[in-house]
Amino acid sequence: MHHFQVRKGELFAEGVPLSKLADTYGTPLYVYSASTIADHFDRLSAALAPLDHLICYAVKANSNLAILNLLAKRGSGFDLVSGGEITRVLKAGGKAAKCNFAGVGKTRAEIEQALAAGVYAFNVESIAELDFINQIAGEKRKRAPISIRVNPNVKADTHAKITTGTYENKFGIAFEEIAGLYARAARLKNLKLVGVHMHIGSQITEAKPFVEAVKKMLPLVTDLKAKYKIEYFDIGGGLGIVYDPALASGTPQWWEKQKVKPLTPATYGEQIVPLLKPLGLRILVEPGRFMVGNAGVLVTEVLYVKKTGHKTFVIVDAAMNDLIRPAFYESYHEIVPLKAARNGKLVSTDLVGPICESGDVFAKDRPLPAQKAGQRLALLSAGAYGFTMASNYNTRPRVAEVLVEGTKHRIVRKRETVADLLRGETV
Repeated sequence: MHHFQVRKGELFAEGVPLSKLADTYGTPLYVYSASTIADHFDRLSAALAPLDHLICYAVKANSNLAILNLLAKRGSGFDLVSGGEITRVLKAGGKAAKCNFAGVGKTRAEIEQALAAGVYAFNVESIAELDFINQIAGEKRKRAPISIRVNPNVKADTHAKITTGTYENKFGIAFEEIAGLYARAARLKNLKLVGVHMHIGSQITEAKPFVEAVKKMLPLVTDLKAKYKIEYFDIGGGLGIVYDPALASGTPQWWEKQKVKPLTPATYGEQIVPLLKPLGLRILVEPGRFMVGNAGVLVTEVLYVKKTGHKTFVIVDAAMNDLIRPAFYESYHEIVPLKAARNGKLVSTDLVGPICESGDVFAKDRPLPAQKAGQRLALLSAGAYGFTMASNYNTRPRVAEVLVEGTKHRIVRKRETVADLLRGETV
């Protein structure tokens, strides 16, 4: 579900035409829908209502302060993977006591920062890290709350670069080693065992892998609760979203011929809540993409149309440095004109950016309405891993970000300038 809709041939973000936002703030431009984010949070929370639960939004998906503040006001916790993300969450009004600090390479400075802030727990990813946190906590005369990340060796049907739950991945500790590691951790006087954690991957679009992983973990979690009185079971994130056309209400009407059923919060809850409720533990979940992916679009303007005899290239002002997912993951993003073409004729199009890389392509051989310079397009489902993975490649300033709430809109990150990029450099 999202709040980007076509009205009388024009694409709106909630109550605002995207063309108006492009006129006001320029392009390329990220636009986010506050109502979509709030709706997704509320739907997931409702699906988990039978459980004592805490939603810990994965900050890496989209770390804009305005979005973090929106979620903090709804009571969200946060999943963090860097010291910078700790700073962002606290600045946005989030509570450290609702934050889990994850990641395979925590530095001394980050561990000290998280201890000082009072995070809910460290998600420990290796034996070496366990010992290091114990050492630092001892130096600071604190007890560090920890959970250990279990690698359940469950394969999720997702992209190879975003699967995390098998022994081929760098994340977590092998399932068979966990019982012994908790026994070891219990002997370390500067640690407090508060939970157990797993995460099998991202962009998972069916319930089966979640169910399989939870079922495999249940005996272990039950044993850890009995022996160490752990407080929670963190089942990770990974709920996928719809990237392909006509997958939810609000998708532009000309794509409604295609029908795909997404994994909804209700379906997710129906499958996992009955398994988890008998545990009597708090359940943590870490959605990122699910919360913000379909809540954002990247607006871009056509610069040139280039026909080679074999191809029609539409060159736009956005590029792979603004949205790297198509180049990095071969991912699909629906492309929608801000104003519908009158004749409706579709042309097989390669939509490309201006960067000097052959991989700077948003879509190949995509049927799109015929374009001309000055027309604008929106790349849908760009709210997650869009701006947060953006770069300054080719000395391109990063784009502005705008948040829409009903008929109101405001800039939540100013467009960078070349002067911003050169600041700090010297000859």
